[in-house]
Amino acid sequence: MLRAHRGNRPVKHRSALALSAALPALLIGLAAPLHAQDQTDPDPEGGEVKTSRIPVIVVTATKREQTLQETPVAVSVVSADEIEQAEIQDLIDLQTLVPSLAVRQGQTSGNATFFIRGFGNGQNAIGLEPSVGVFIDGVYRSRSAAAISDLPNLERVEVLRGPQSTLFGKNASAGVISVTTRKPQFDFEGRFESSYGNFDQRRIEAYVTGPLTENLAASLSGNYNSRDGFFEDLGTGEDYNQRDRWGVRGDILWEPSLDISFRLIADYDKIDEVCCGVTNLIEGPTGVNIRAVGGQFVSEDPFSYEVFYDVAPANEIENSGVSLQGDFDLGFAALTSITAFRSNTNDSNFDADVTDLSLFSAVSQQSEIETFTQEVRLQSVGAGNFIDWTIGGYYFDERLEAANQIFNGPDYRPYLDSLLGSPQVLLNLTNLITQTTGTAPPTLGGAGQGITDNSRQDNTAWSIFGTVDLNLTDRLTATFGISYTEDEKEVSLNAVSTEALSAQNLDQLGYAATLSQLLVGRGVNPTNPAQVGGFIQANPQVYAQLQQQALVVARGPNNPFNALRALQPFPQFLSFPNAVEDGRSNDSSTDFTARLAYEVTDNINVYASYATGFKATSWNLSRQSRPFAADFTAGNPVFDRFTQRPVFVTPSSPITDAGLNRVNLLPGTRFAGPEDSEVYELGLKTTFDRLSFNLTVFDQTITNFQTNVFTDNGFVLANAAEQSTFGVEFDFTWNPYAGLILSGGATFLDPVYDSFPNFGAGIDVSGQQPQGIAETQFSMAANYGFTIGSLDAFVRADWQHIGDSPFFDDPAQEAIIDAFDYTREQNLINASLGIRTAKGFAVALWARNLFDDEYLVFASPTVLQAGSFSGAPGQPRTYGVTLRRSF
Repeated sequence: MLRAHRGNRPVKHRSALALSAALPALLIGLAAPLHAQDQTDPDPEGGEVKTSRIPVIVVTATKREQTLQETPVAVSVVSADEIEQAEIQDLIDLQTLVPSLAVRQGQTSGNATFFIRGFGNGQNAIGLEPSVGVFIDGVYRSRSAAAISDLPNLERVEVLRGPQSTLFGKNASAGVISVTTRKPQFDFEGRFESSYGNFDQRRIEAYVTGPLTENLAASLSGNYNSRDGFFEDLGTGEDYNQRDRWGVRGDILWEPSLDISFRLIADYDKIDEVCCGVTNLIEGPTGVNIRAVGGQFVSEDPFSYEVFYDVAPANEIENSGVSLQGDFDLGFAALTSITAFRSNTNDSNFDADVTDLSLFSAVSQQSEIETFTQEVRLQSVGAGNFIDWTIGGYYFDERLEAANQIFNGPDYRPYLDSLLGSPQVLLNLTNLITQTTGTAPPTLGGAGQGITDNSRQDNTAWSIFGTVDLNLTDRLTATFGISYTEDEKEVSLNAVSTEALSAQNLDQLGYAATLSQLLVGRGVNPTNPAQVGGFIQANPQVYAQLQQQALVVARGPNNPFNALRALQPFPQFLSFPNAVEDGRSNDSSTDFTARLAYEVTDNINVYASYATGFKATSWNLSRQSRPFAADFTAGNPVFDRFTQRPVFVTPSSPITDAGLNRVNLLPGTRFAGPEDSEVYELGLKTTFDRLSFNLTVFDQTITNFQTNVFTDNGFVLANAAEQSTFGVEFDFTWNPYAGLILSGGATFLDPVYDSFPNFGAGIDVSGQQPQGIAETQFSMAANYGFTIGSLDAFVRADWQHIGDSPFFDDPAQEAIIDAFDYTREQNLINASLGIRTAKGFAVALWARNLFDDEYLVFASPTVLQAGSFSGAPGQPRTYGVTLRRSF
């Protein structure tokens, strides 16, 4: 919630909290007049017994069907009914119901990051693979842009918390989101629903299934989701943060015998949206320069949802894929094979400067990803075995191509002149360059100059895995799991910068200007080569001293051109592979799971476990990729034009010695090395007739956690030496009487960078709370189902709380934004109510963020506007009506 710089907008946070606290009591009060008697079943021996109101939930968290109560893993499950009644639109909304899950939408439609227990990373850098694996019907989705589409006909969503690398073959070091859709049915049935909401939202979903032959069934589904944006461009009148996405899905189930089944799924979906709005949070000193050259922006009022842009933030994403799952009952074991091919293309552009100036005429990103996966596993079958086992293998093959472009716009040069106080500064610099080099440079800051990069990554990985459950007694089970993974990447990245100002060697220019002043002080005209030559010949030692004085100035804080260094965003780039850097990584890991589970009673289970996880190297496929310090020592060469000899030579390093040095090249990172995770966990699971309660205490650590650090114009990959979280999670479902279900959960975290000394720019953030990770996250829901005559009805409300967290890891940046009292704290209240007839007609009213809670999703420094910060506010209140017909 914003408490400053908000005009006349009211503060709503306290009222939302008070209302959320009263919701369960309110719903119970509404339900009381409609209270139905508990349902009963006949007792075979006479009399009646109460029917259990807590449903039995089957999950596949261990790649084996078990009830949630029996599964000794920290897993949250959201059913299709709950998704429907809570009006969950996509995976981004899922965090409403799962306290340990957080989802953050970035500056484009396909830029979403999933966090479990505070660990997660992802899409801002295309080469940074997520630490939370998303699997849909057993098929891995390697990037979030391939996982956020609307999915009709869900059966359930499982969120597995903690490292899952033993059984899941790729990027599950922080957890897994596993989505299961409903199989085709051999009875003809279907569903159609249509929604209309504010912002002119129109959402349609359709599903039909039935038999084609005696042993062949099929289903076909489709969805369409359209909505106007809630951001308004005051200059053009356009609206941003739209929804415009659709998809189709075909599913065939063939069961030629009782022992064999095949499931073939093909899907296609497309997103074509103008999204996402980013607005000014803090106006720095450059705001006056933006206005001086005619620019406009909405200053420090993010919850007005108003902006001025010159480039609409457009996104076009296409996903398609086909998978084939075969299941075979071999008698002694069950064999499962899942083969899949998926394709994802992404084309987006956005307004980097967040004003209506054309500082940049284009900021665009494109990517194309093709992925092939194959999983095979063999599992023991039968009940009452002393040993239950699973063995399997996984293969992953992906080709990724990406491109990025950013070019100066026509307003860029006037903006630079305003920053420097006069057009004469760059004109004088141009004259000095011409005088020093003998060649006039291109227009400094000229329109059309910029940088383009193209990258490619070929990634193959494979793993073998196995688990053994030793049923030591009818109540005590010991589990041991092991997996071995190899992951190999071959990467190429080529970037070309045509930005003239960024190409200038300011050390060289500072040397030339200082030397000229020193010569003038000696009575020598530096524009007269003959006079300078005579002075050097007559005074060689004096001239050598002047050279060293000029060199110290050029390479120190008194260089007269130092202010221009901040205006060199796109320096010359060293592409790779090259003679020093081969662009290859090859990682391997052996991961373990050890667990002891004990069934205390038929209703109470406890377990203790230890598990490790792994994620391979992630490469920086962007213009911010730099050679490692071990390969390159920075230093621009300085040349004396009068003696035609160097006065400073770039220090020796493999890059320099190979003749690969570039002007203004700096060391950095090419990739973030592999991360390893481990977790110690104690769990309690209980299920009674009308109450289930789960409690988990864990201590989770990721070594070399992969993270991305935003600089002024891009992302740098880095490894935090160690990040850990001690936490407590609990969730419950309570059915106090027939029809009423109260549910909820909470996560309490103590996240910290145990060691992160190389954050960047000499900053050590060890001991800090990582940015974006809240210490508390709660959810509470009340759902009451009842009848009105022949109609089934329900009323539901839920509250989601996510505590505040830092916006930045950099203490200086965090201090600036803290002074403005912005917050990431969320208190969202959602509500819905509906009725259904016996013939399958239904209508529901719903609202999300009912009380219009105001919070920020993220913040970042504004490109080339020192002291200014931009960010994205959360989605405002949405509401609507949904009509359904089931048959």
